[in-house]
Amino acid sequence: MKFLISILFLLVLSTNARSAVRTETVEYKQDGAVLEGYLAYDDAAKGTRPGVLVIHEWWGINDYIKKRTEQLAQLGYIAFAADIYGKGLRAKTHEEAMVLAGKYRSGSDRTLLRARAQAGLDVLKKNPLTDAKRVAAIGYCFGGTTVLELARSGTDVAGVVSFHGGLDTPDTADANNIKGKVLALTGADDPHVKPEQVLAFEDEMRKAGVDWYLVAYGNAVHSFTNPEASELGKKFNLPLAYNEKADKESWADMKKFFAELFKK
Repeated sequence: MKFLISILFLLVLSTNARSAVRTETVEYKQDGAVLEGYLAYDDAAKGTRPGVLVIHEWWGINDYIKKRTEQLAQLGYIAFAADIYGKGLRAKTHEEAMVLAGKYRSGSDRTLLRARAQAGLDVLKKNPLTDAKRVAAIGYCFGGTTVLELARSGTDVAGVVSFHGGLDTPDTADANNIKGKVLALTGADDPHVKPEQVLAFEDEMRKAGVDWYLVAYGNAVHSFTNPEASELGKKFNLPLAYNEKADKESWADMKKFFAELFKK
């Protein structure tokens, strides 16, 4: 019996060793601005592995984004949550989020938004654990818009995934710069991503000859992947709601996309 218990104990230790996700806060800069990202990877895995850049919602880097970053590490990737806003700049209210996000998303010029995303991508690619030839980016809401803009900038990524992000862009001709694949995951009933915006995005992708996919989840509105979305919607009187089915299906769709993207 003691021998059996010892074997079981060793098996538990071995399992834990194989899934030792390590996290780090990483300070870096973009054009003089101090930024603070969040890195996660499996410390027990050996060698380089594909990298995934993660871009936060309009609240900034928070526990939700950190959890997603850690989940990617558990899948075997090295994941880095980039900081678009700057060190210490995190929204606590809807009004603060509007101001912070508006600086990067509004208007006809998204140069700064793209530059901040690129700065995070550079940090990820330079990490010695990252296979720099196999890198992708994902983003949620504001972050979904951001990774699409990153792709439109012409940067070298294998693919991007937008979770309930805005699909619009100031200059649709920029889609001609896209080098990798695009996966847009949206709520079919998202009032922020209206049917006409979806149609315009599809037309943009087709005209540019992009390898793209779009999945619309029925009965899902904005922020459908965030378990806190329903409470946040009630608190700030916003059309947000968590949808467990759409959350699980969109994560599975992302994993399938990555499996194809990163295969050797």
